[in-house]
Amino acid sequence: MKRVFGVKKDKEPPPSVQDATDRISKRGDTVDEKLKKLDAELSRYKEQIKKTRPGPAQEALKSRAMRVLKQKRMYEGQRDMLYNQTFNLDQVAFASEGLKDAQQTMTALKSANKELKGMMKTVKIQDIDNLQDEMMDMMDMSNEIQETLGRSYNVPDDIDEDELMGELDALEADMGTEADGVPSYLQPDKEEPDLDAELNFPTAPSGNATAAAGRANSQVEDELGFPAVPRASVRS
Repeated sequence: MKRVFGVKKDKEPPPSVQDATDRISKRGDTVDEKLKKLDAELSRYKEQIKKTRPGPAQEALKSRAMRVLKQKRMYEGQRDMLYNQTFNLDQVAFASEGLKDAQQTMTALKSANKELKGMMKTVKIQDIDNLQDEMMDMMDMSNEIQETLGRSYNVPDDIDEDELMGELDALEADMGTEADGVPSYLQPDKEEPDLDAELNFPTAPSGNATAAAGRANSQVEDELGFPAVPRASVRS
């Protein structure tokens, strides 16, 4: 059967925009090469025309230059046409890429929307409000516990605040009467105190005082009936 009807050939896939752009770009490069050759040939003819005297030889060179110039104009037209086609293909490719990006964006948005809906089912506003209320209650309880633990056990509860304020005002008034507003017990000592006077130490005896004390002792002993013993006096 295959010999009679033959085998169905697979259709080639249609060329993509990029394939068409590459093919046209190659054609444009070929046209540019031809234009370069024609420009070089035209420049050579111009130099020869300048060096040739007017006459049949010069006319022949001019006709050749005209032919080359016509070919150049034709290739320039083809090049412009190819450039226009490339520009159109670039516009189509840009639009195609934009649509692909839009499709990917829509797919990503749909997927994200689906995930958000699933997450919103597990998260409820009422649960969040209840959690916030519980957190506030726990913070209030924590503050009360801290205040209770920070109380002083030696401070009586029946203290009159007005009385305390009166004492504070009196203390401030006393501080105001002192020099420079500083109490006397905070001011530095102006003179060094006499330590001997403060401790009540007796004064050291002198020589005359020692002699007088000896004579007094002899008189006392004489009055009691004991023999007086002479004492040596210390002379300074």
